[in-house]
Amino acid sequence: MKILITPTSMKPGDPRLNELAKAADELVFNPTGKPLQEDTLIDLLAGCDGYLAGLDYVTEKVLKSCPGLKAISRYGVGYDRVDVKAADALGVPVAVTPGANAEAVGELSFAMMMSLARHIPELDASTKNGGWKHSTGIELYGKTLAIIGLGAIGKVVARCAGGLCMKVIAYDPYIDLSYCEQNGIESVSYQEAVSRADFISLHLPLLDSTRHIVNEQTIQWMKNGVILLNCSRGGLLDEEAVCRAMESGKIAGLGVDAFETEPPGDSPLFRLPNVIATPHTGAHTKEASDNMARMAVENLLDLLGGNECRFAVGAVKKSPDKR
Repeated sequence: MKILITPTSMKPGDPRLNELAKAADELVFNPTGKPLQEDTLIDLLAGCDGYLAGLDYVTEKVLKSCPGLKAISRYGVGYDRVDVKAADALGVPVAVTPGANAEAVGELSFAMMMSLARHIPELDASTKNGGWKHSTGIELYGKTLAIIGLGAIGKVVARCAGGLCMKVIAYDPYIDLSYCEQNGIESVSYQEAVSRADFISLHLPLLDSTRHIVNEQTIQWMKNGVILLNCSRGGLLDEEAVCRAMESGKIAGLGVDAFETEPPGDSPLFRLPNVIATPHTGAHTKEASDNMARMAVENLLDLLGGNECRFAVGAVKKSPDKR
């Protein structure tokens, strides 16, 4: 059995892959150090039975080019770069690792929120360059935080906000009202959430219905001077509209860990003050990495063994024997 492993943090000899190494005849690794595009991915997947996937572009073309592939296990919770519909049609199950990185991503979102409120990156750079700049920040105490997507990560952010006595409101089309009641969170519409918020934190999957959920129109609903955070998926933001809103002062601070194109190149956002940009690193803590690796390996072994996987995201829950 041959297995491709593409997360950039995983290298040959990684002890987290010991169980896969025992089960496989050959492990193949990503040699590029970055997420894979179609052609490179097709070449590496040739002859593979299993695939432990990073942030690669798993298109219909890729899947149809690899008829021996039996299962895909994503190292992470997102799967917007995997054509799950095509995988279903070909009988290839796709599994993810829900909840494994919730603490890490939630904490990064909150760290960005605090840093933007006090202009920490800007002041740090100025001081190190010989300046002695003073700026007036804002406190989080008593402010309104809108969490857009109250899943596992959004709940971590809500918990952190509660520690600073913030008012938490949330929009989620599948919101857990009992959780909201127990934790003092107000469930509101999307428009009301972004209209009332001093801080907005996005925690949604990238779907047709959520792509550019922050756009020219929805930005107009926001308060002047709002602080916006996206540690979720890059396509949630219309980056051109956000850039214009930053230039006008409508949005006073932006924290972004995911971009529509990755790497983003010379984004105009990077030339603006009070923008924090990180390289899709929300899940990159030791604890989250270990949790995701463990779950991803277990999911792949379950699927390759013909067992049903409760973390499968498509219609196909287990791998048929294609040999």
